[in-house]
Amino acid sequence: MRYELYYWPSTPGRGEFVRLALEEGDADYVDVARRKGGMAKMMRLLNGARAPHPAFAPPILKSGPLVIAQTANILLYLGRRLGLAPTGEAGMLWTHQLQLTIADFVDEIHDTHHPIASSLYYEDQKREAGRRAEDFRKNRLPKYLGYFERVLDRNPQGPRYLVGARTTYADLSMFEIVSGLRYAFPRSLARAARRCPHLVALHERIGDRPRIAAYLASDRRLPYDQVGIFRHYRELDG
Repeated sequence: MRYELYYWPSTPGRGEFVRLALEEGDADYVDVARRKGGMAKMMRLLNGARAPHPAFAPPILKSGPLVIAQTANILLYLGRRLGLAPTGEAGMLWTHQLQLTIADFVDEIHDTHHPIASSLYYEDQKREAGRRAEDFRKNRLPKYLGYFERVLDRNPQGPRYLVGARTTYADLSMFEIVSGLRYAFPRSLARAARRCPHLVALHERIGDRPRIAAYLASDRRLPYDQVGIFRHYRELDG
């Protein structure tokens, strides 16, 4: 089956979590909006008046007749189909729970540079962003990273992966979180990472996986920028 991924064509954003799963799962997929006429096709999908289950926003995945939105929901669907989630109910739900926590983390990272409104420029809320980022650096960043470090440490199968003894989409998403934070908050992450050796090792391990390494070296991997979730403003990094 060929999957169709719909996401903004010029920034990694939330679509990157889905791309990593598709790449590691060796899936046949097309990144629709990055092709000629793809943006128009995505907007028709978003704004289609007759869609019985309209999506609020990208990312969107088409799989045969299914149209699935929301990052965690897409990964829940892909997990078992691509061998990136446990087959048992308990393991499947635990992986999904971790992904939902990652989604919360993503929202908090985004809100460091847009604490008032996404419709405003960063410069229009720079003072508020400074206050929000300070709390993020001191409290939220170490709390989230500490949580995932504990998850790794308490895994009955050992600290190599978040769930069980093999890679899941939660590991891939955590790789993206650490990569994005290295771009957006390099100083703050370096300080916080000293207490998270398992998490650092997980990031390196995922990055060394053959399919992920090949993807990272390809033009399919979009660079971080100043319009996506992970943005680097020196003044916010403390």
